[in-house]
Amino acid sequence: MSTLDLAASASLRRDETLEVALLLAFAGGYLDAYTWMIHGVMANAQTANLVLLWVYGSVGNWAAALHFVPPILSFAIGVLVAAWLRHATGDRASVISTLIEIMLLIAIGILHNRMPDLAGTLGISFVAAMQTAVFTKVEGVVYSSVMITGNMRQAIEGAFAAVVGGGQPGPLRRSGMFAALCVMFGVGAAVGAFATKSFPNLALGIPVIALLIVLLRCEVKRSEASP
Repeated sequence: MSTLDLAASASLRRDETLEVALLLAFAGGYLDAYTWMIHGVMANAQTANLVLLWVYGSVGNWAAALHFVPPILSFAIGVLVAAWLRHATGDRASVISTLIEIMLLIAIGILHNRMPDLAGTLGISFVAAMQTAVFTKVEGVVYSSVMITGNMRQAIEGAFAAVVGGGQPGPLRRSGMFAALCVMFGVGAAVGAFATKSFPNLALGIPVIALLIVLLRCEVKRSEASP
């Protein structure tokens, strides 16, 4: 590794490492599969929720259309809370938001059989919103841990730039990084679908474990950076 690479690695924020981003992408895919199978909505993909809202609304099926309003509103509130958290706590926002996400998922998992579907949907959409609003970059580049459209574009553009540039390491690494995020999101969705079908009452334990590792990695890197 070159001196420049070492300097870049040392200055990298603890919540922007590829390891953390991959764990968050796994959790993002998992929660989308979980909410789709349990509640019939998307926790992360508000585009899909909005499209389905207007598809049903356009044919006058407002009972079905209104089913998609709560997760959209919960996601919006989660983004606002995350924005306030970043403003109020600065560098601690990633750790605090991850703790909030973990506690919410544990509460939803414990109360799953006693809670109406709406409450679970609201909680998980709120979690997804906080995650995407607080964890915005991987190795200094903007990405999303709760949807893959932008990540897929970055992977393809990076591969094209590497080919045109004669296999330059920068674009090639970026392409591989975003491709890995897309794959990990898909792996999370597959594991989430299997777990939700096989043991629905315990299924939320898996993303909680992933978020606990994120929390530990953020705190370890904070300790390493302290004098």
